[in-house]
Amino acid sequence: MDSIIIKDVVKKYGNQTVIDNLNLNIREGEFYCLMGPNGSGKTTLSLIIASVRAQNSGTVEIYGKKPSRVKDIIGYLPQENFSDSSLTGKENLMYFAGMLGYKRKEALSVVNDLINKIGLTEDAGKRVSKYSGGMRKKLELATILFPGKKVLILDEPTTGLDPSARRNFFGLIDLIKDETTTIILITHIGSDAEHASRVGLMSKGKIIADGAPEELKNNSNLKNIINVETSIKNEKIREILEGFNKEEKLQETDNGYKIYTNETTEVIPKIVRAVEGNGYKIIQIGSVIPSLEDVFFKLTGKPVRKVKE
Repeated sequence: MDSIIIKDVVKKYGNQTVIDNLNLNIREGEFYCLMGPNGSGKTTLSLIIASVRAQNSGTVEIYGKKPSRVKDIIGYLPQENFSDSSLTGKENLMYFAGMLGYKRKEALSVVNDLINKIGLTEDAGKRVSKYSGGMRKKLELATILFPGKKVLILDEPTTGLDPSARRNFFGLIDLIKDETTTIILITHIGSDAEHASRVGLMSKGKIIADGAPEELKNNSNLKNIINVETSIKNEKIREILEGFNKEEKLQETDNGYKIYTNETTEVIPKIVRAVEGNGYKIIQIGSVIPSLEDVFFKLTGKPVRKVKE
């Protein structure tokens, strides 16, 4: 059964088309991810699903109804922190319970259940200003887990979290998943998208590929990739490495470059000799398994994330 059906949706801001005739069905109980760079339209699409924005044309149905008619079953977690740092975690959840119409006695019961569910029992009485980034994200996730929520939208939920907090966050999502709760993750981080059961790669308002993470990687025909970290990055090093790259474009990373080739064992020594023979230093070199970010780069020729200067 499809919980969400999106058909021929177009969204424009002035003359700019942000969502371009997009079609997508998401099954009930599915953990679906929209992965793409900033400006690809993924957040706009999620806001349309959440009935925060309206499309110019096309239709969106949630369980056969317009999103505006089923707002009570949709939970939306924005990227920005919104909990009140001057209140305790429990006070924040009680405030949201009041907004949802709960009487105090019932609210206390529901809030205590949520606190246990997200693992904040020992810290519920602390002010949010004392929370770590991971604890605060847990708390804010709880605000969309009140009973009756069947569609959960998580917009870049791990932004600013360290790797440990990100793992903990997705561990919590694993506990939340069930056969009737549909979860939509919005992200530009490939390792986050790996947690989803199905991923839609989004670029320029379109979904350019869709499937399970392993399916997308297998269909890309990418084998091994050589990751080269260099002491500096410049045009000469890029020119040298492009001679070993089998794809149309060499991908730049934060600390160097990625080379797409199926002959890693033979090529790595040649790369070292070529780079160091021109007076440059390689900090680290080795083969890595292709990621969803590599798949996106192969399809578009552009990285899904901006490279640090």
